[in-house]
Amino acid sequence: MLQLTDSPPRPSLSSIEEAYELCRQVTAKYSKTFYMGTLLMAPAKRRAIWAIYLWCRRTDELVDGPQAQFTNEKTLDRWESQLESVFAGCPVDDEDVALVDTLEKFPLDIQPFRDMIAGQRMDLHRNRYETFQDLELYCYRVAGTVGLMSTTVMGVDTELYTAPWHPKDPIDPTPQAVALGIANQLTNILRDVGEDARRGRIYLPLEDLAQFHYTEADLMAGVVDDRWRALMAFEIDRARHYYAEAEAGISQLSPDARWPVWAALDLYRQILDVIEENGYDVFSRRAYVPSLRKLTTLPGALLKARVF
Repeated sequence: MLQLTDSPPRPSLSSIEEAYELCRQVTAKYSKTFYMGTLLMAPAKRRAIWAIYLWCRRTDELVDGPQAQFTNEKTLDRWESQLESVFAGCPVDDEDVALVDTLEKFPLDIQPFRDMIAGQRMDLHRNRYETFQDLELYCYRVAGTVGLMSTTVMGVDTELYTAPWHPKDPIDPTPQAVALGIANQLTNILRDVGEDARRGRIYLPLEDLAQFHYTEADLMAGVVDDRWRALMAFEIDRARHYYAEAEAGISQLSPDARWPVWAALDLYRQILDVIEENGYDVFSRRAYVPSLRKLTTLPGALLKARVF
């Protein structure tokens, strides 16, 4: 369990190299698809993304981890105070060391981090979402924020705008980065329907269930029929629209960031394909992209990075 205390930092914390290695190990263990994309980045950016990932994972585990039953509003208040300490350059524990170093190298804003904590507060008090608008806010807070954090690390290609026929000011790719985060979170939700149901959670909007005449009881029982398949096809189409929106921003990123972002997008989007191939059964079959299929995705992502 994360130890959130008001005590001062320990006198001896991990070295920067040790902290980044911890971040790498956690990313590689818990997000294999995402980790593969980070390996295509420049070393400094890759390490920064690992540090951000670990902070995001620790934040998520406060509500969804093995000790989540002990988490309350005060826990999240203390976690937000620890975040402020990190942004002030004062790491509290070993994992913070890498993020403090990342903040020294990249001008990250604290607000997306605070917004993510606000998303965890939603999870404390809600296990249903009536409308997609409600769910979209949740997806922004817990995942769209990652797009904002990551874009700062990736950087924008200002050289695109040195030619006289280009606009004077660079196009801001952050809306597309947020869209990619939302797309990824919607993909997670669709992949994890069965797992979430076993925890008493339904993230699919209840208005969507009603539209397809599929009930909460059906979902809890893992019913896969024509109603469910139509509902899932509808939700997958929505997620793909967010991926399509996200694509438009990749060309605005620094050249060394385009291939890993295209790769991460294509790899994660393929989870939706696997859900379809599994007949929309997300109750008894977990959708994952095989390693060989991931590898064959990389050349296409590289071509997109160079052409688009």
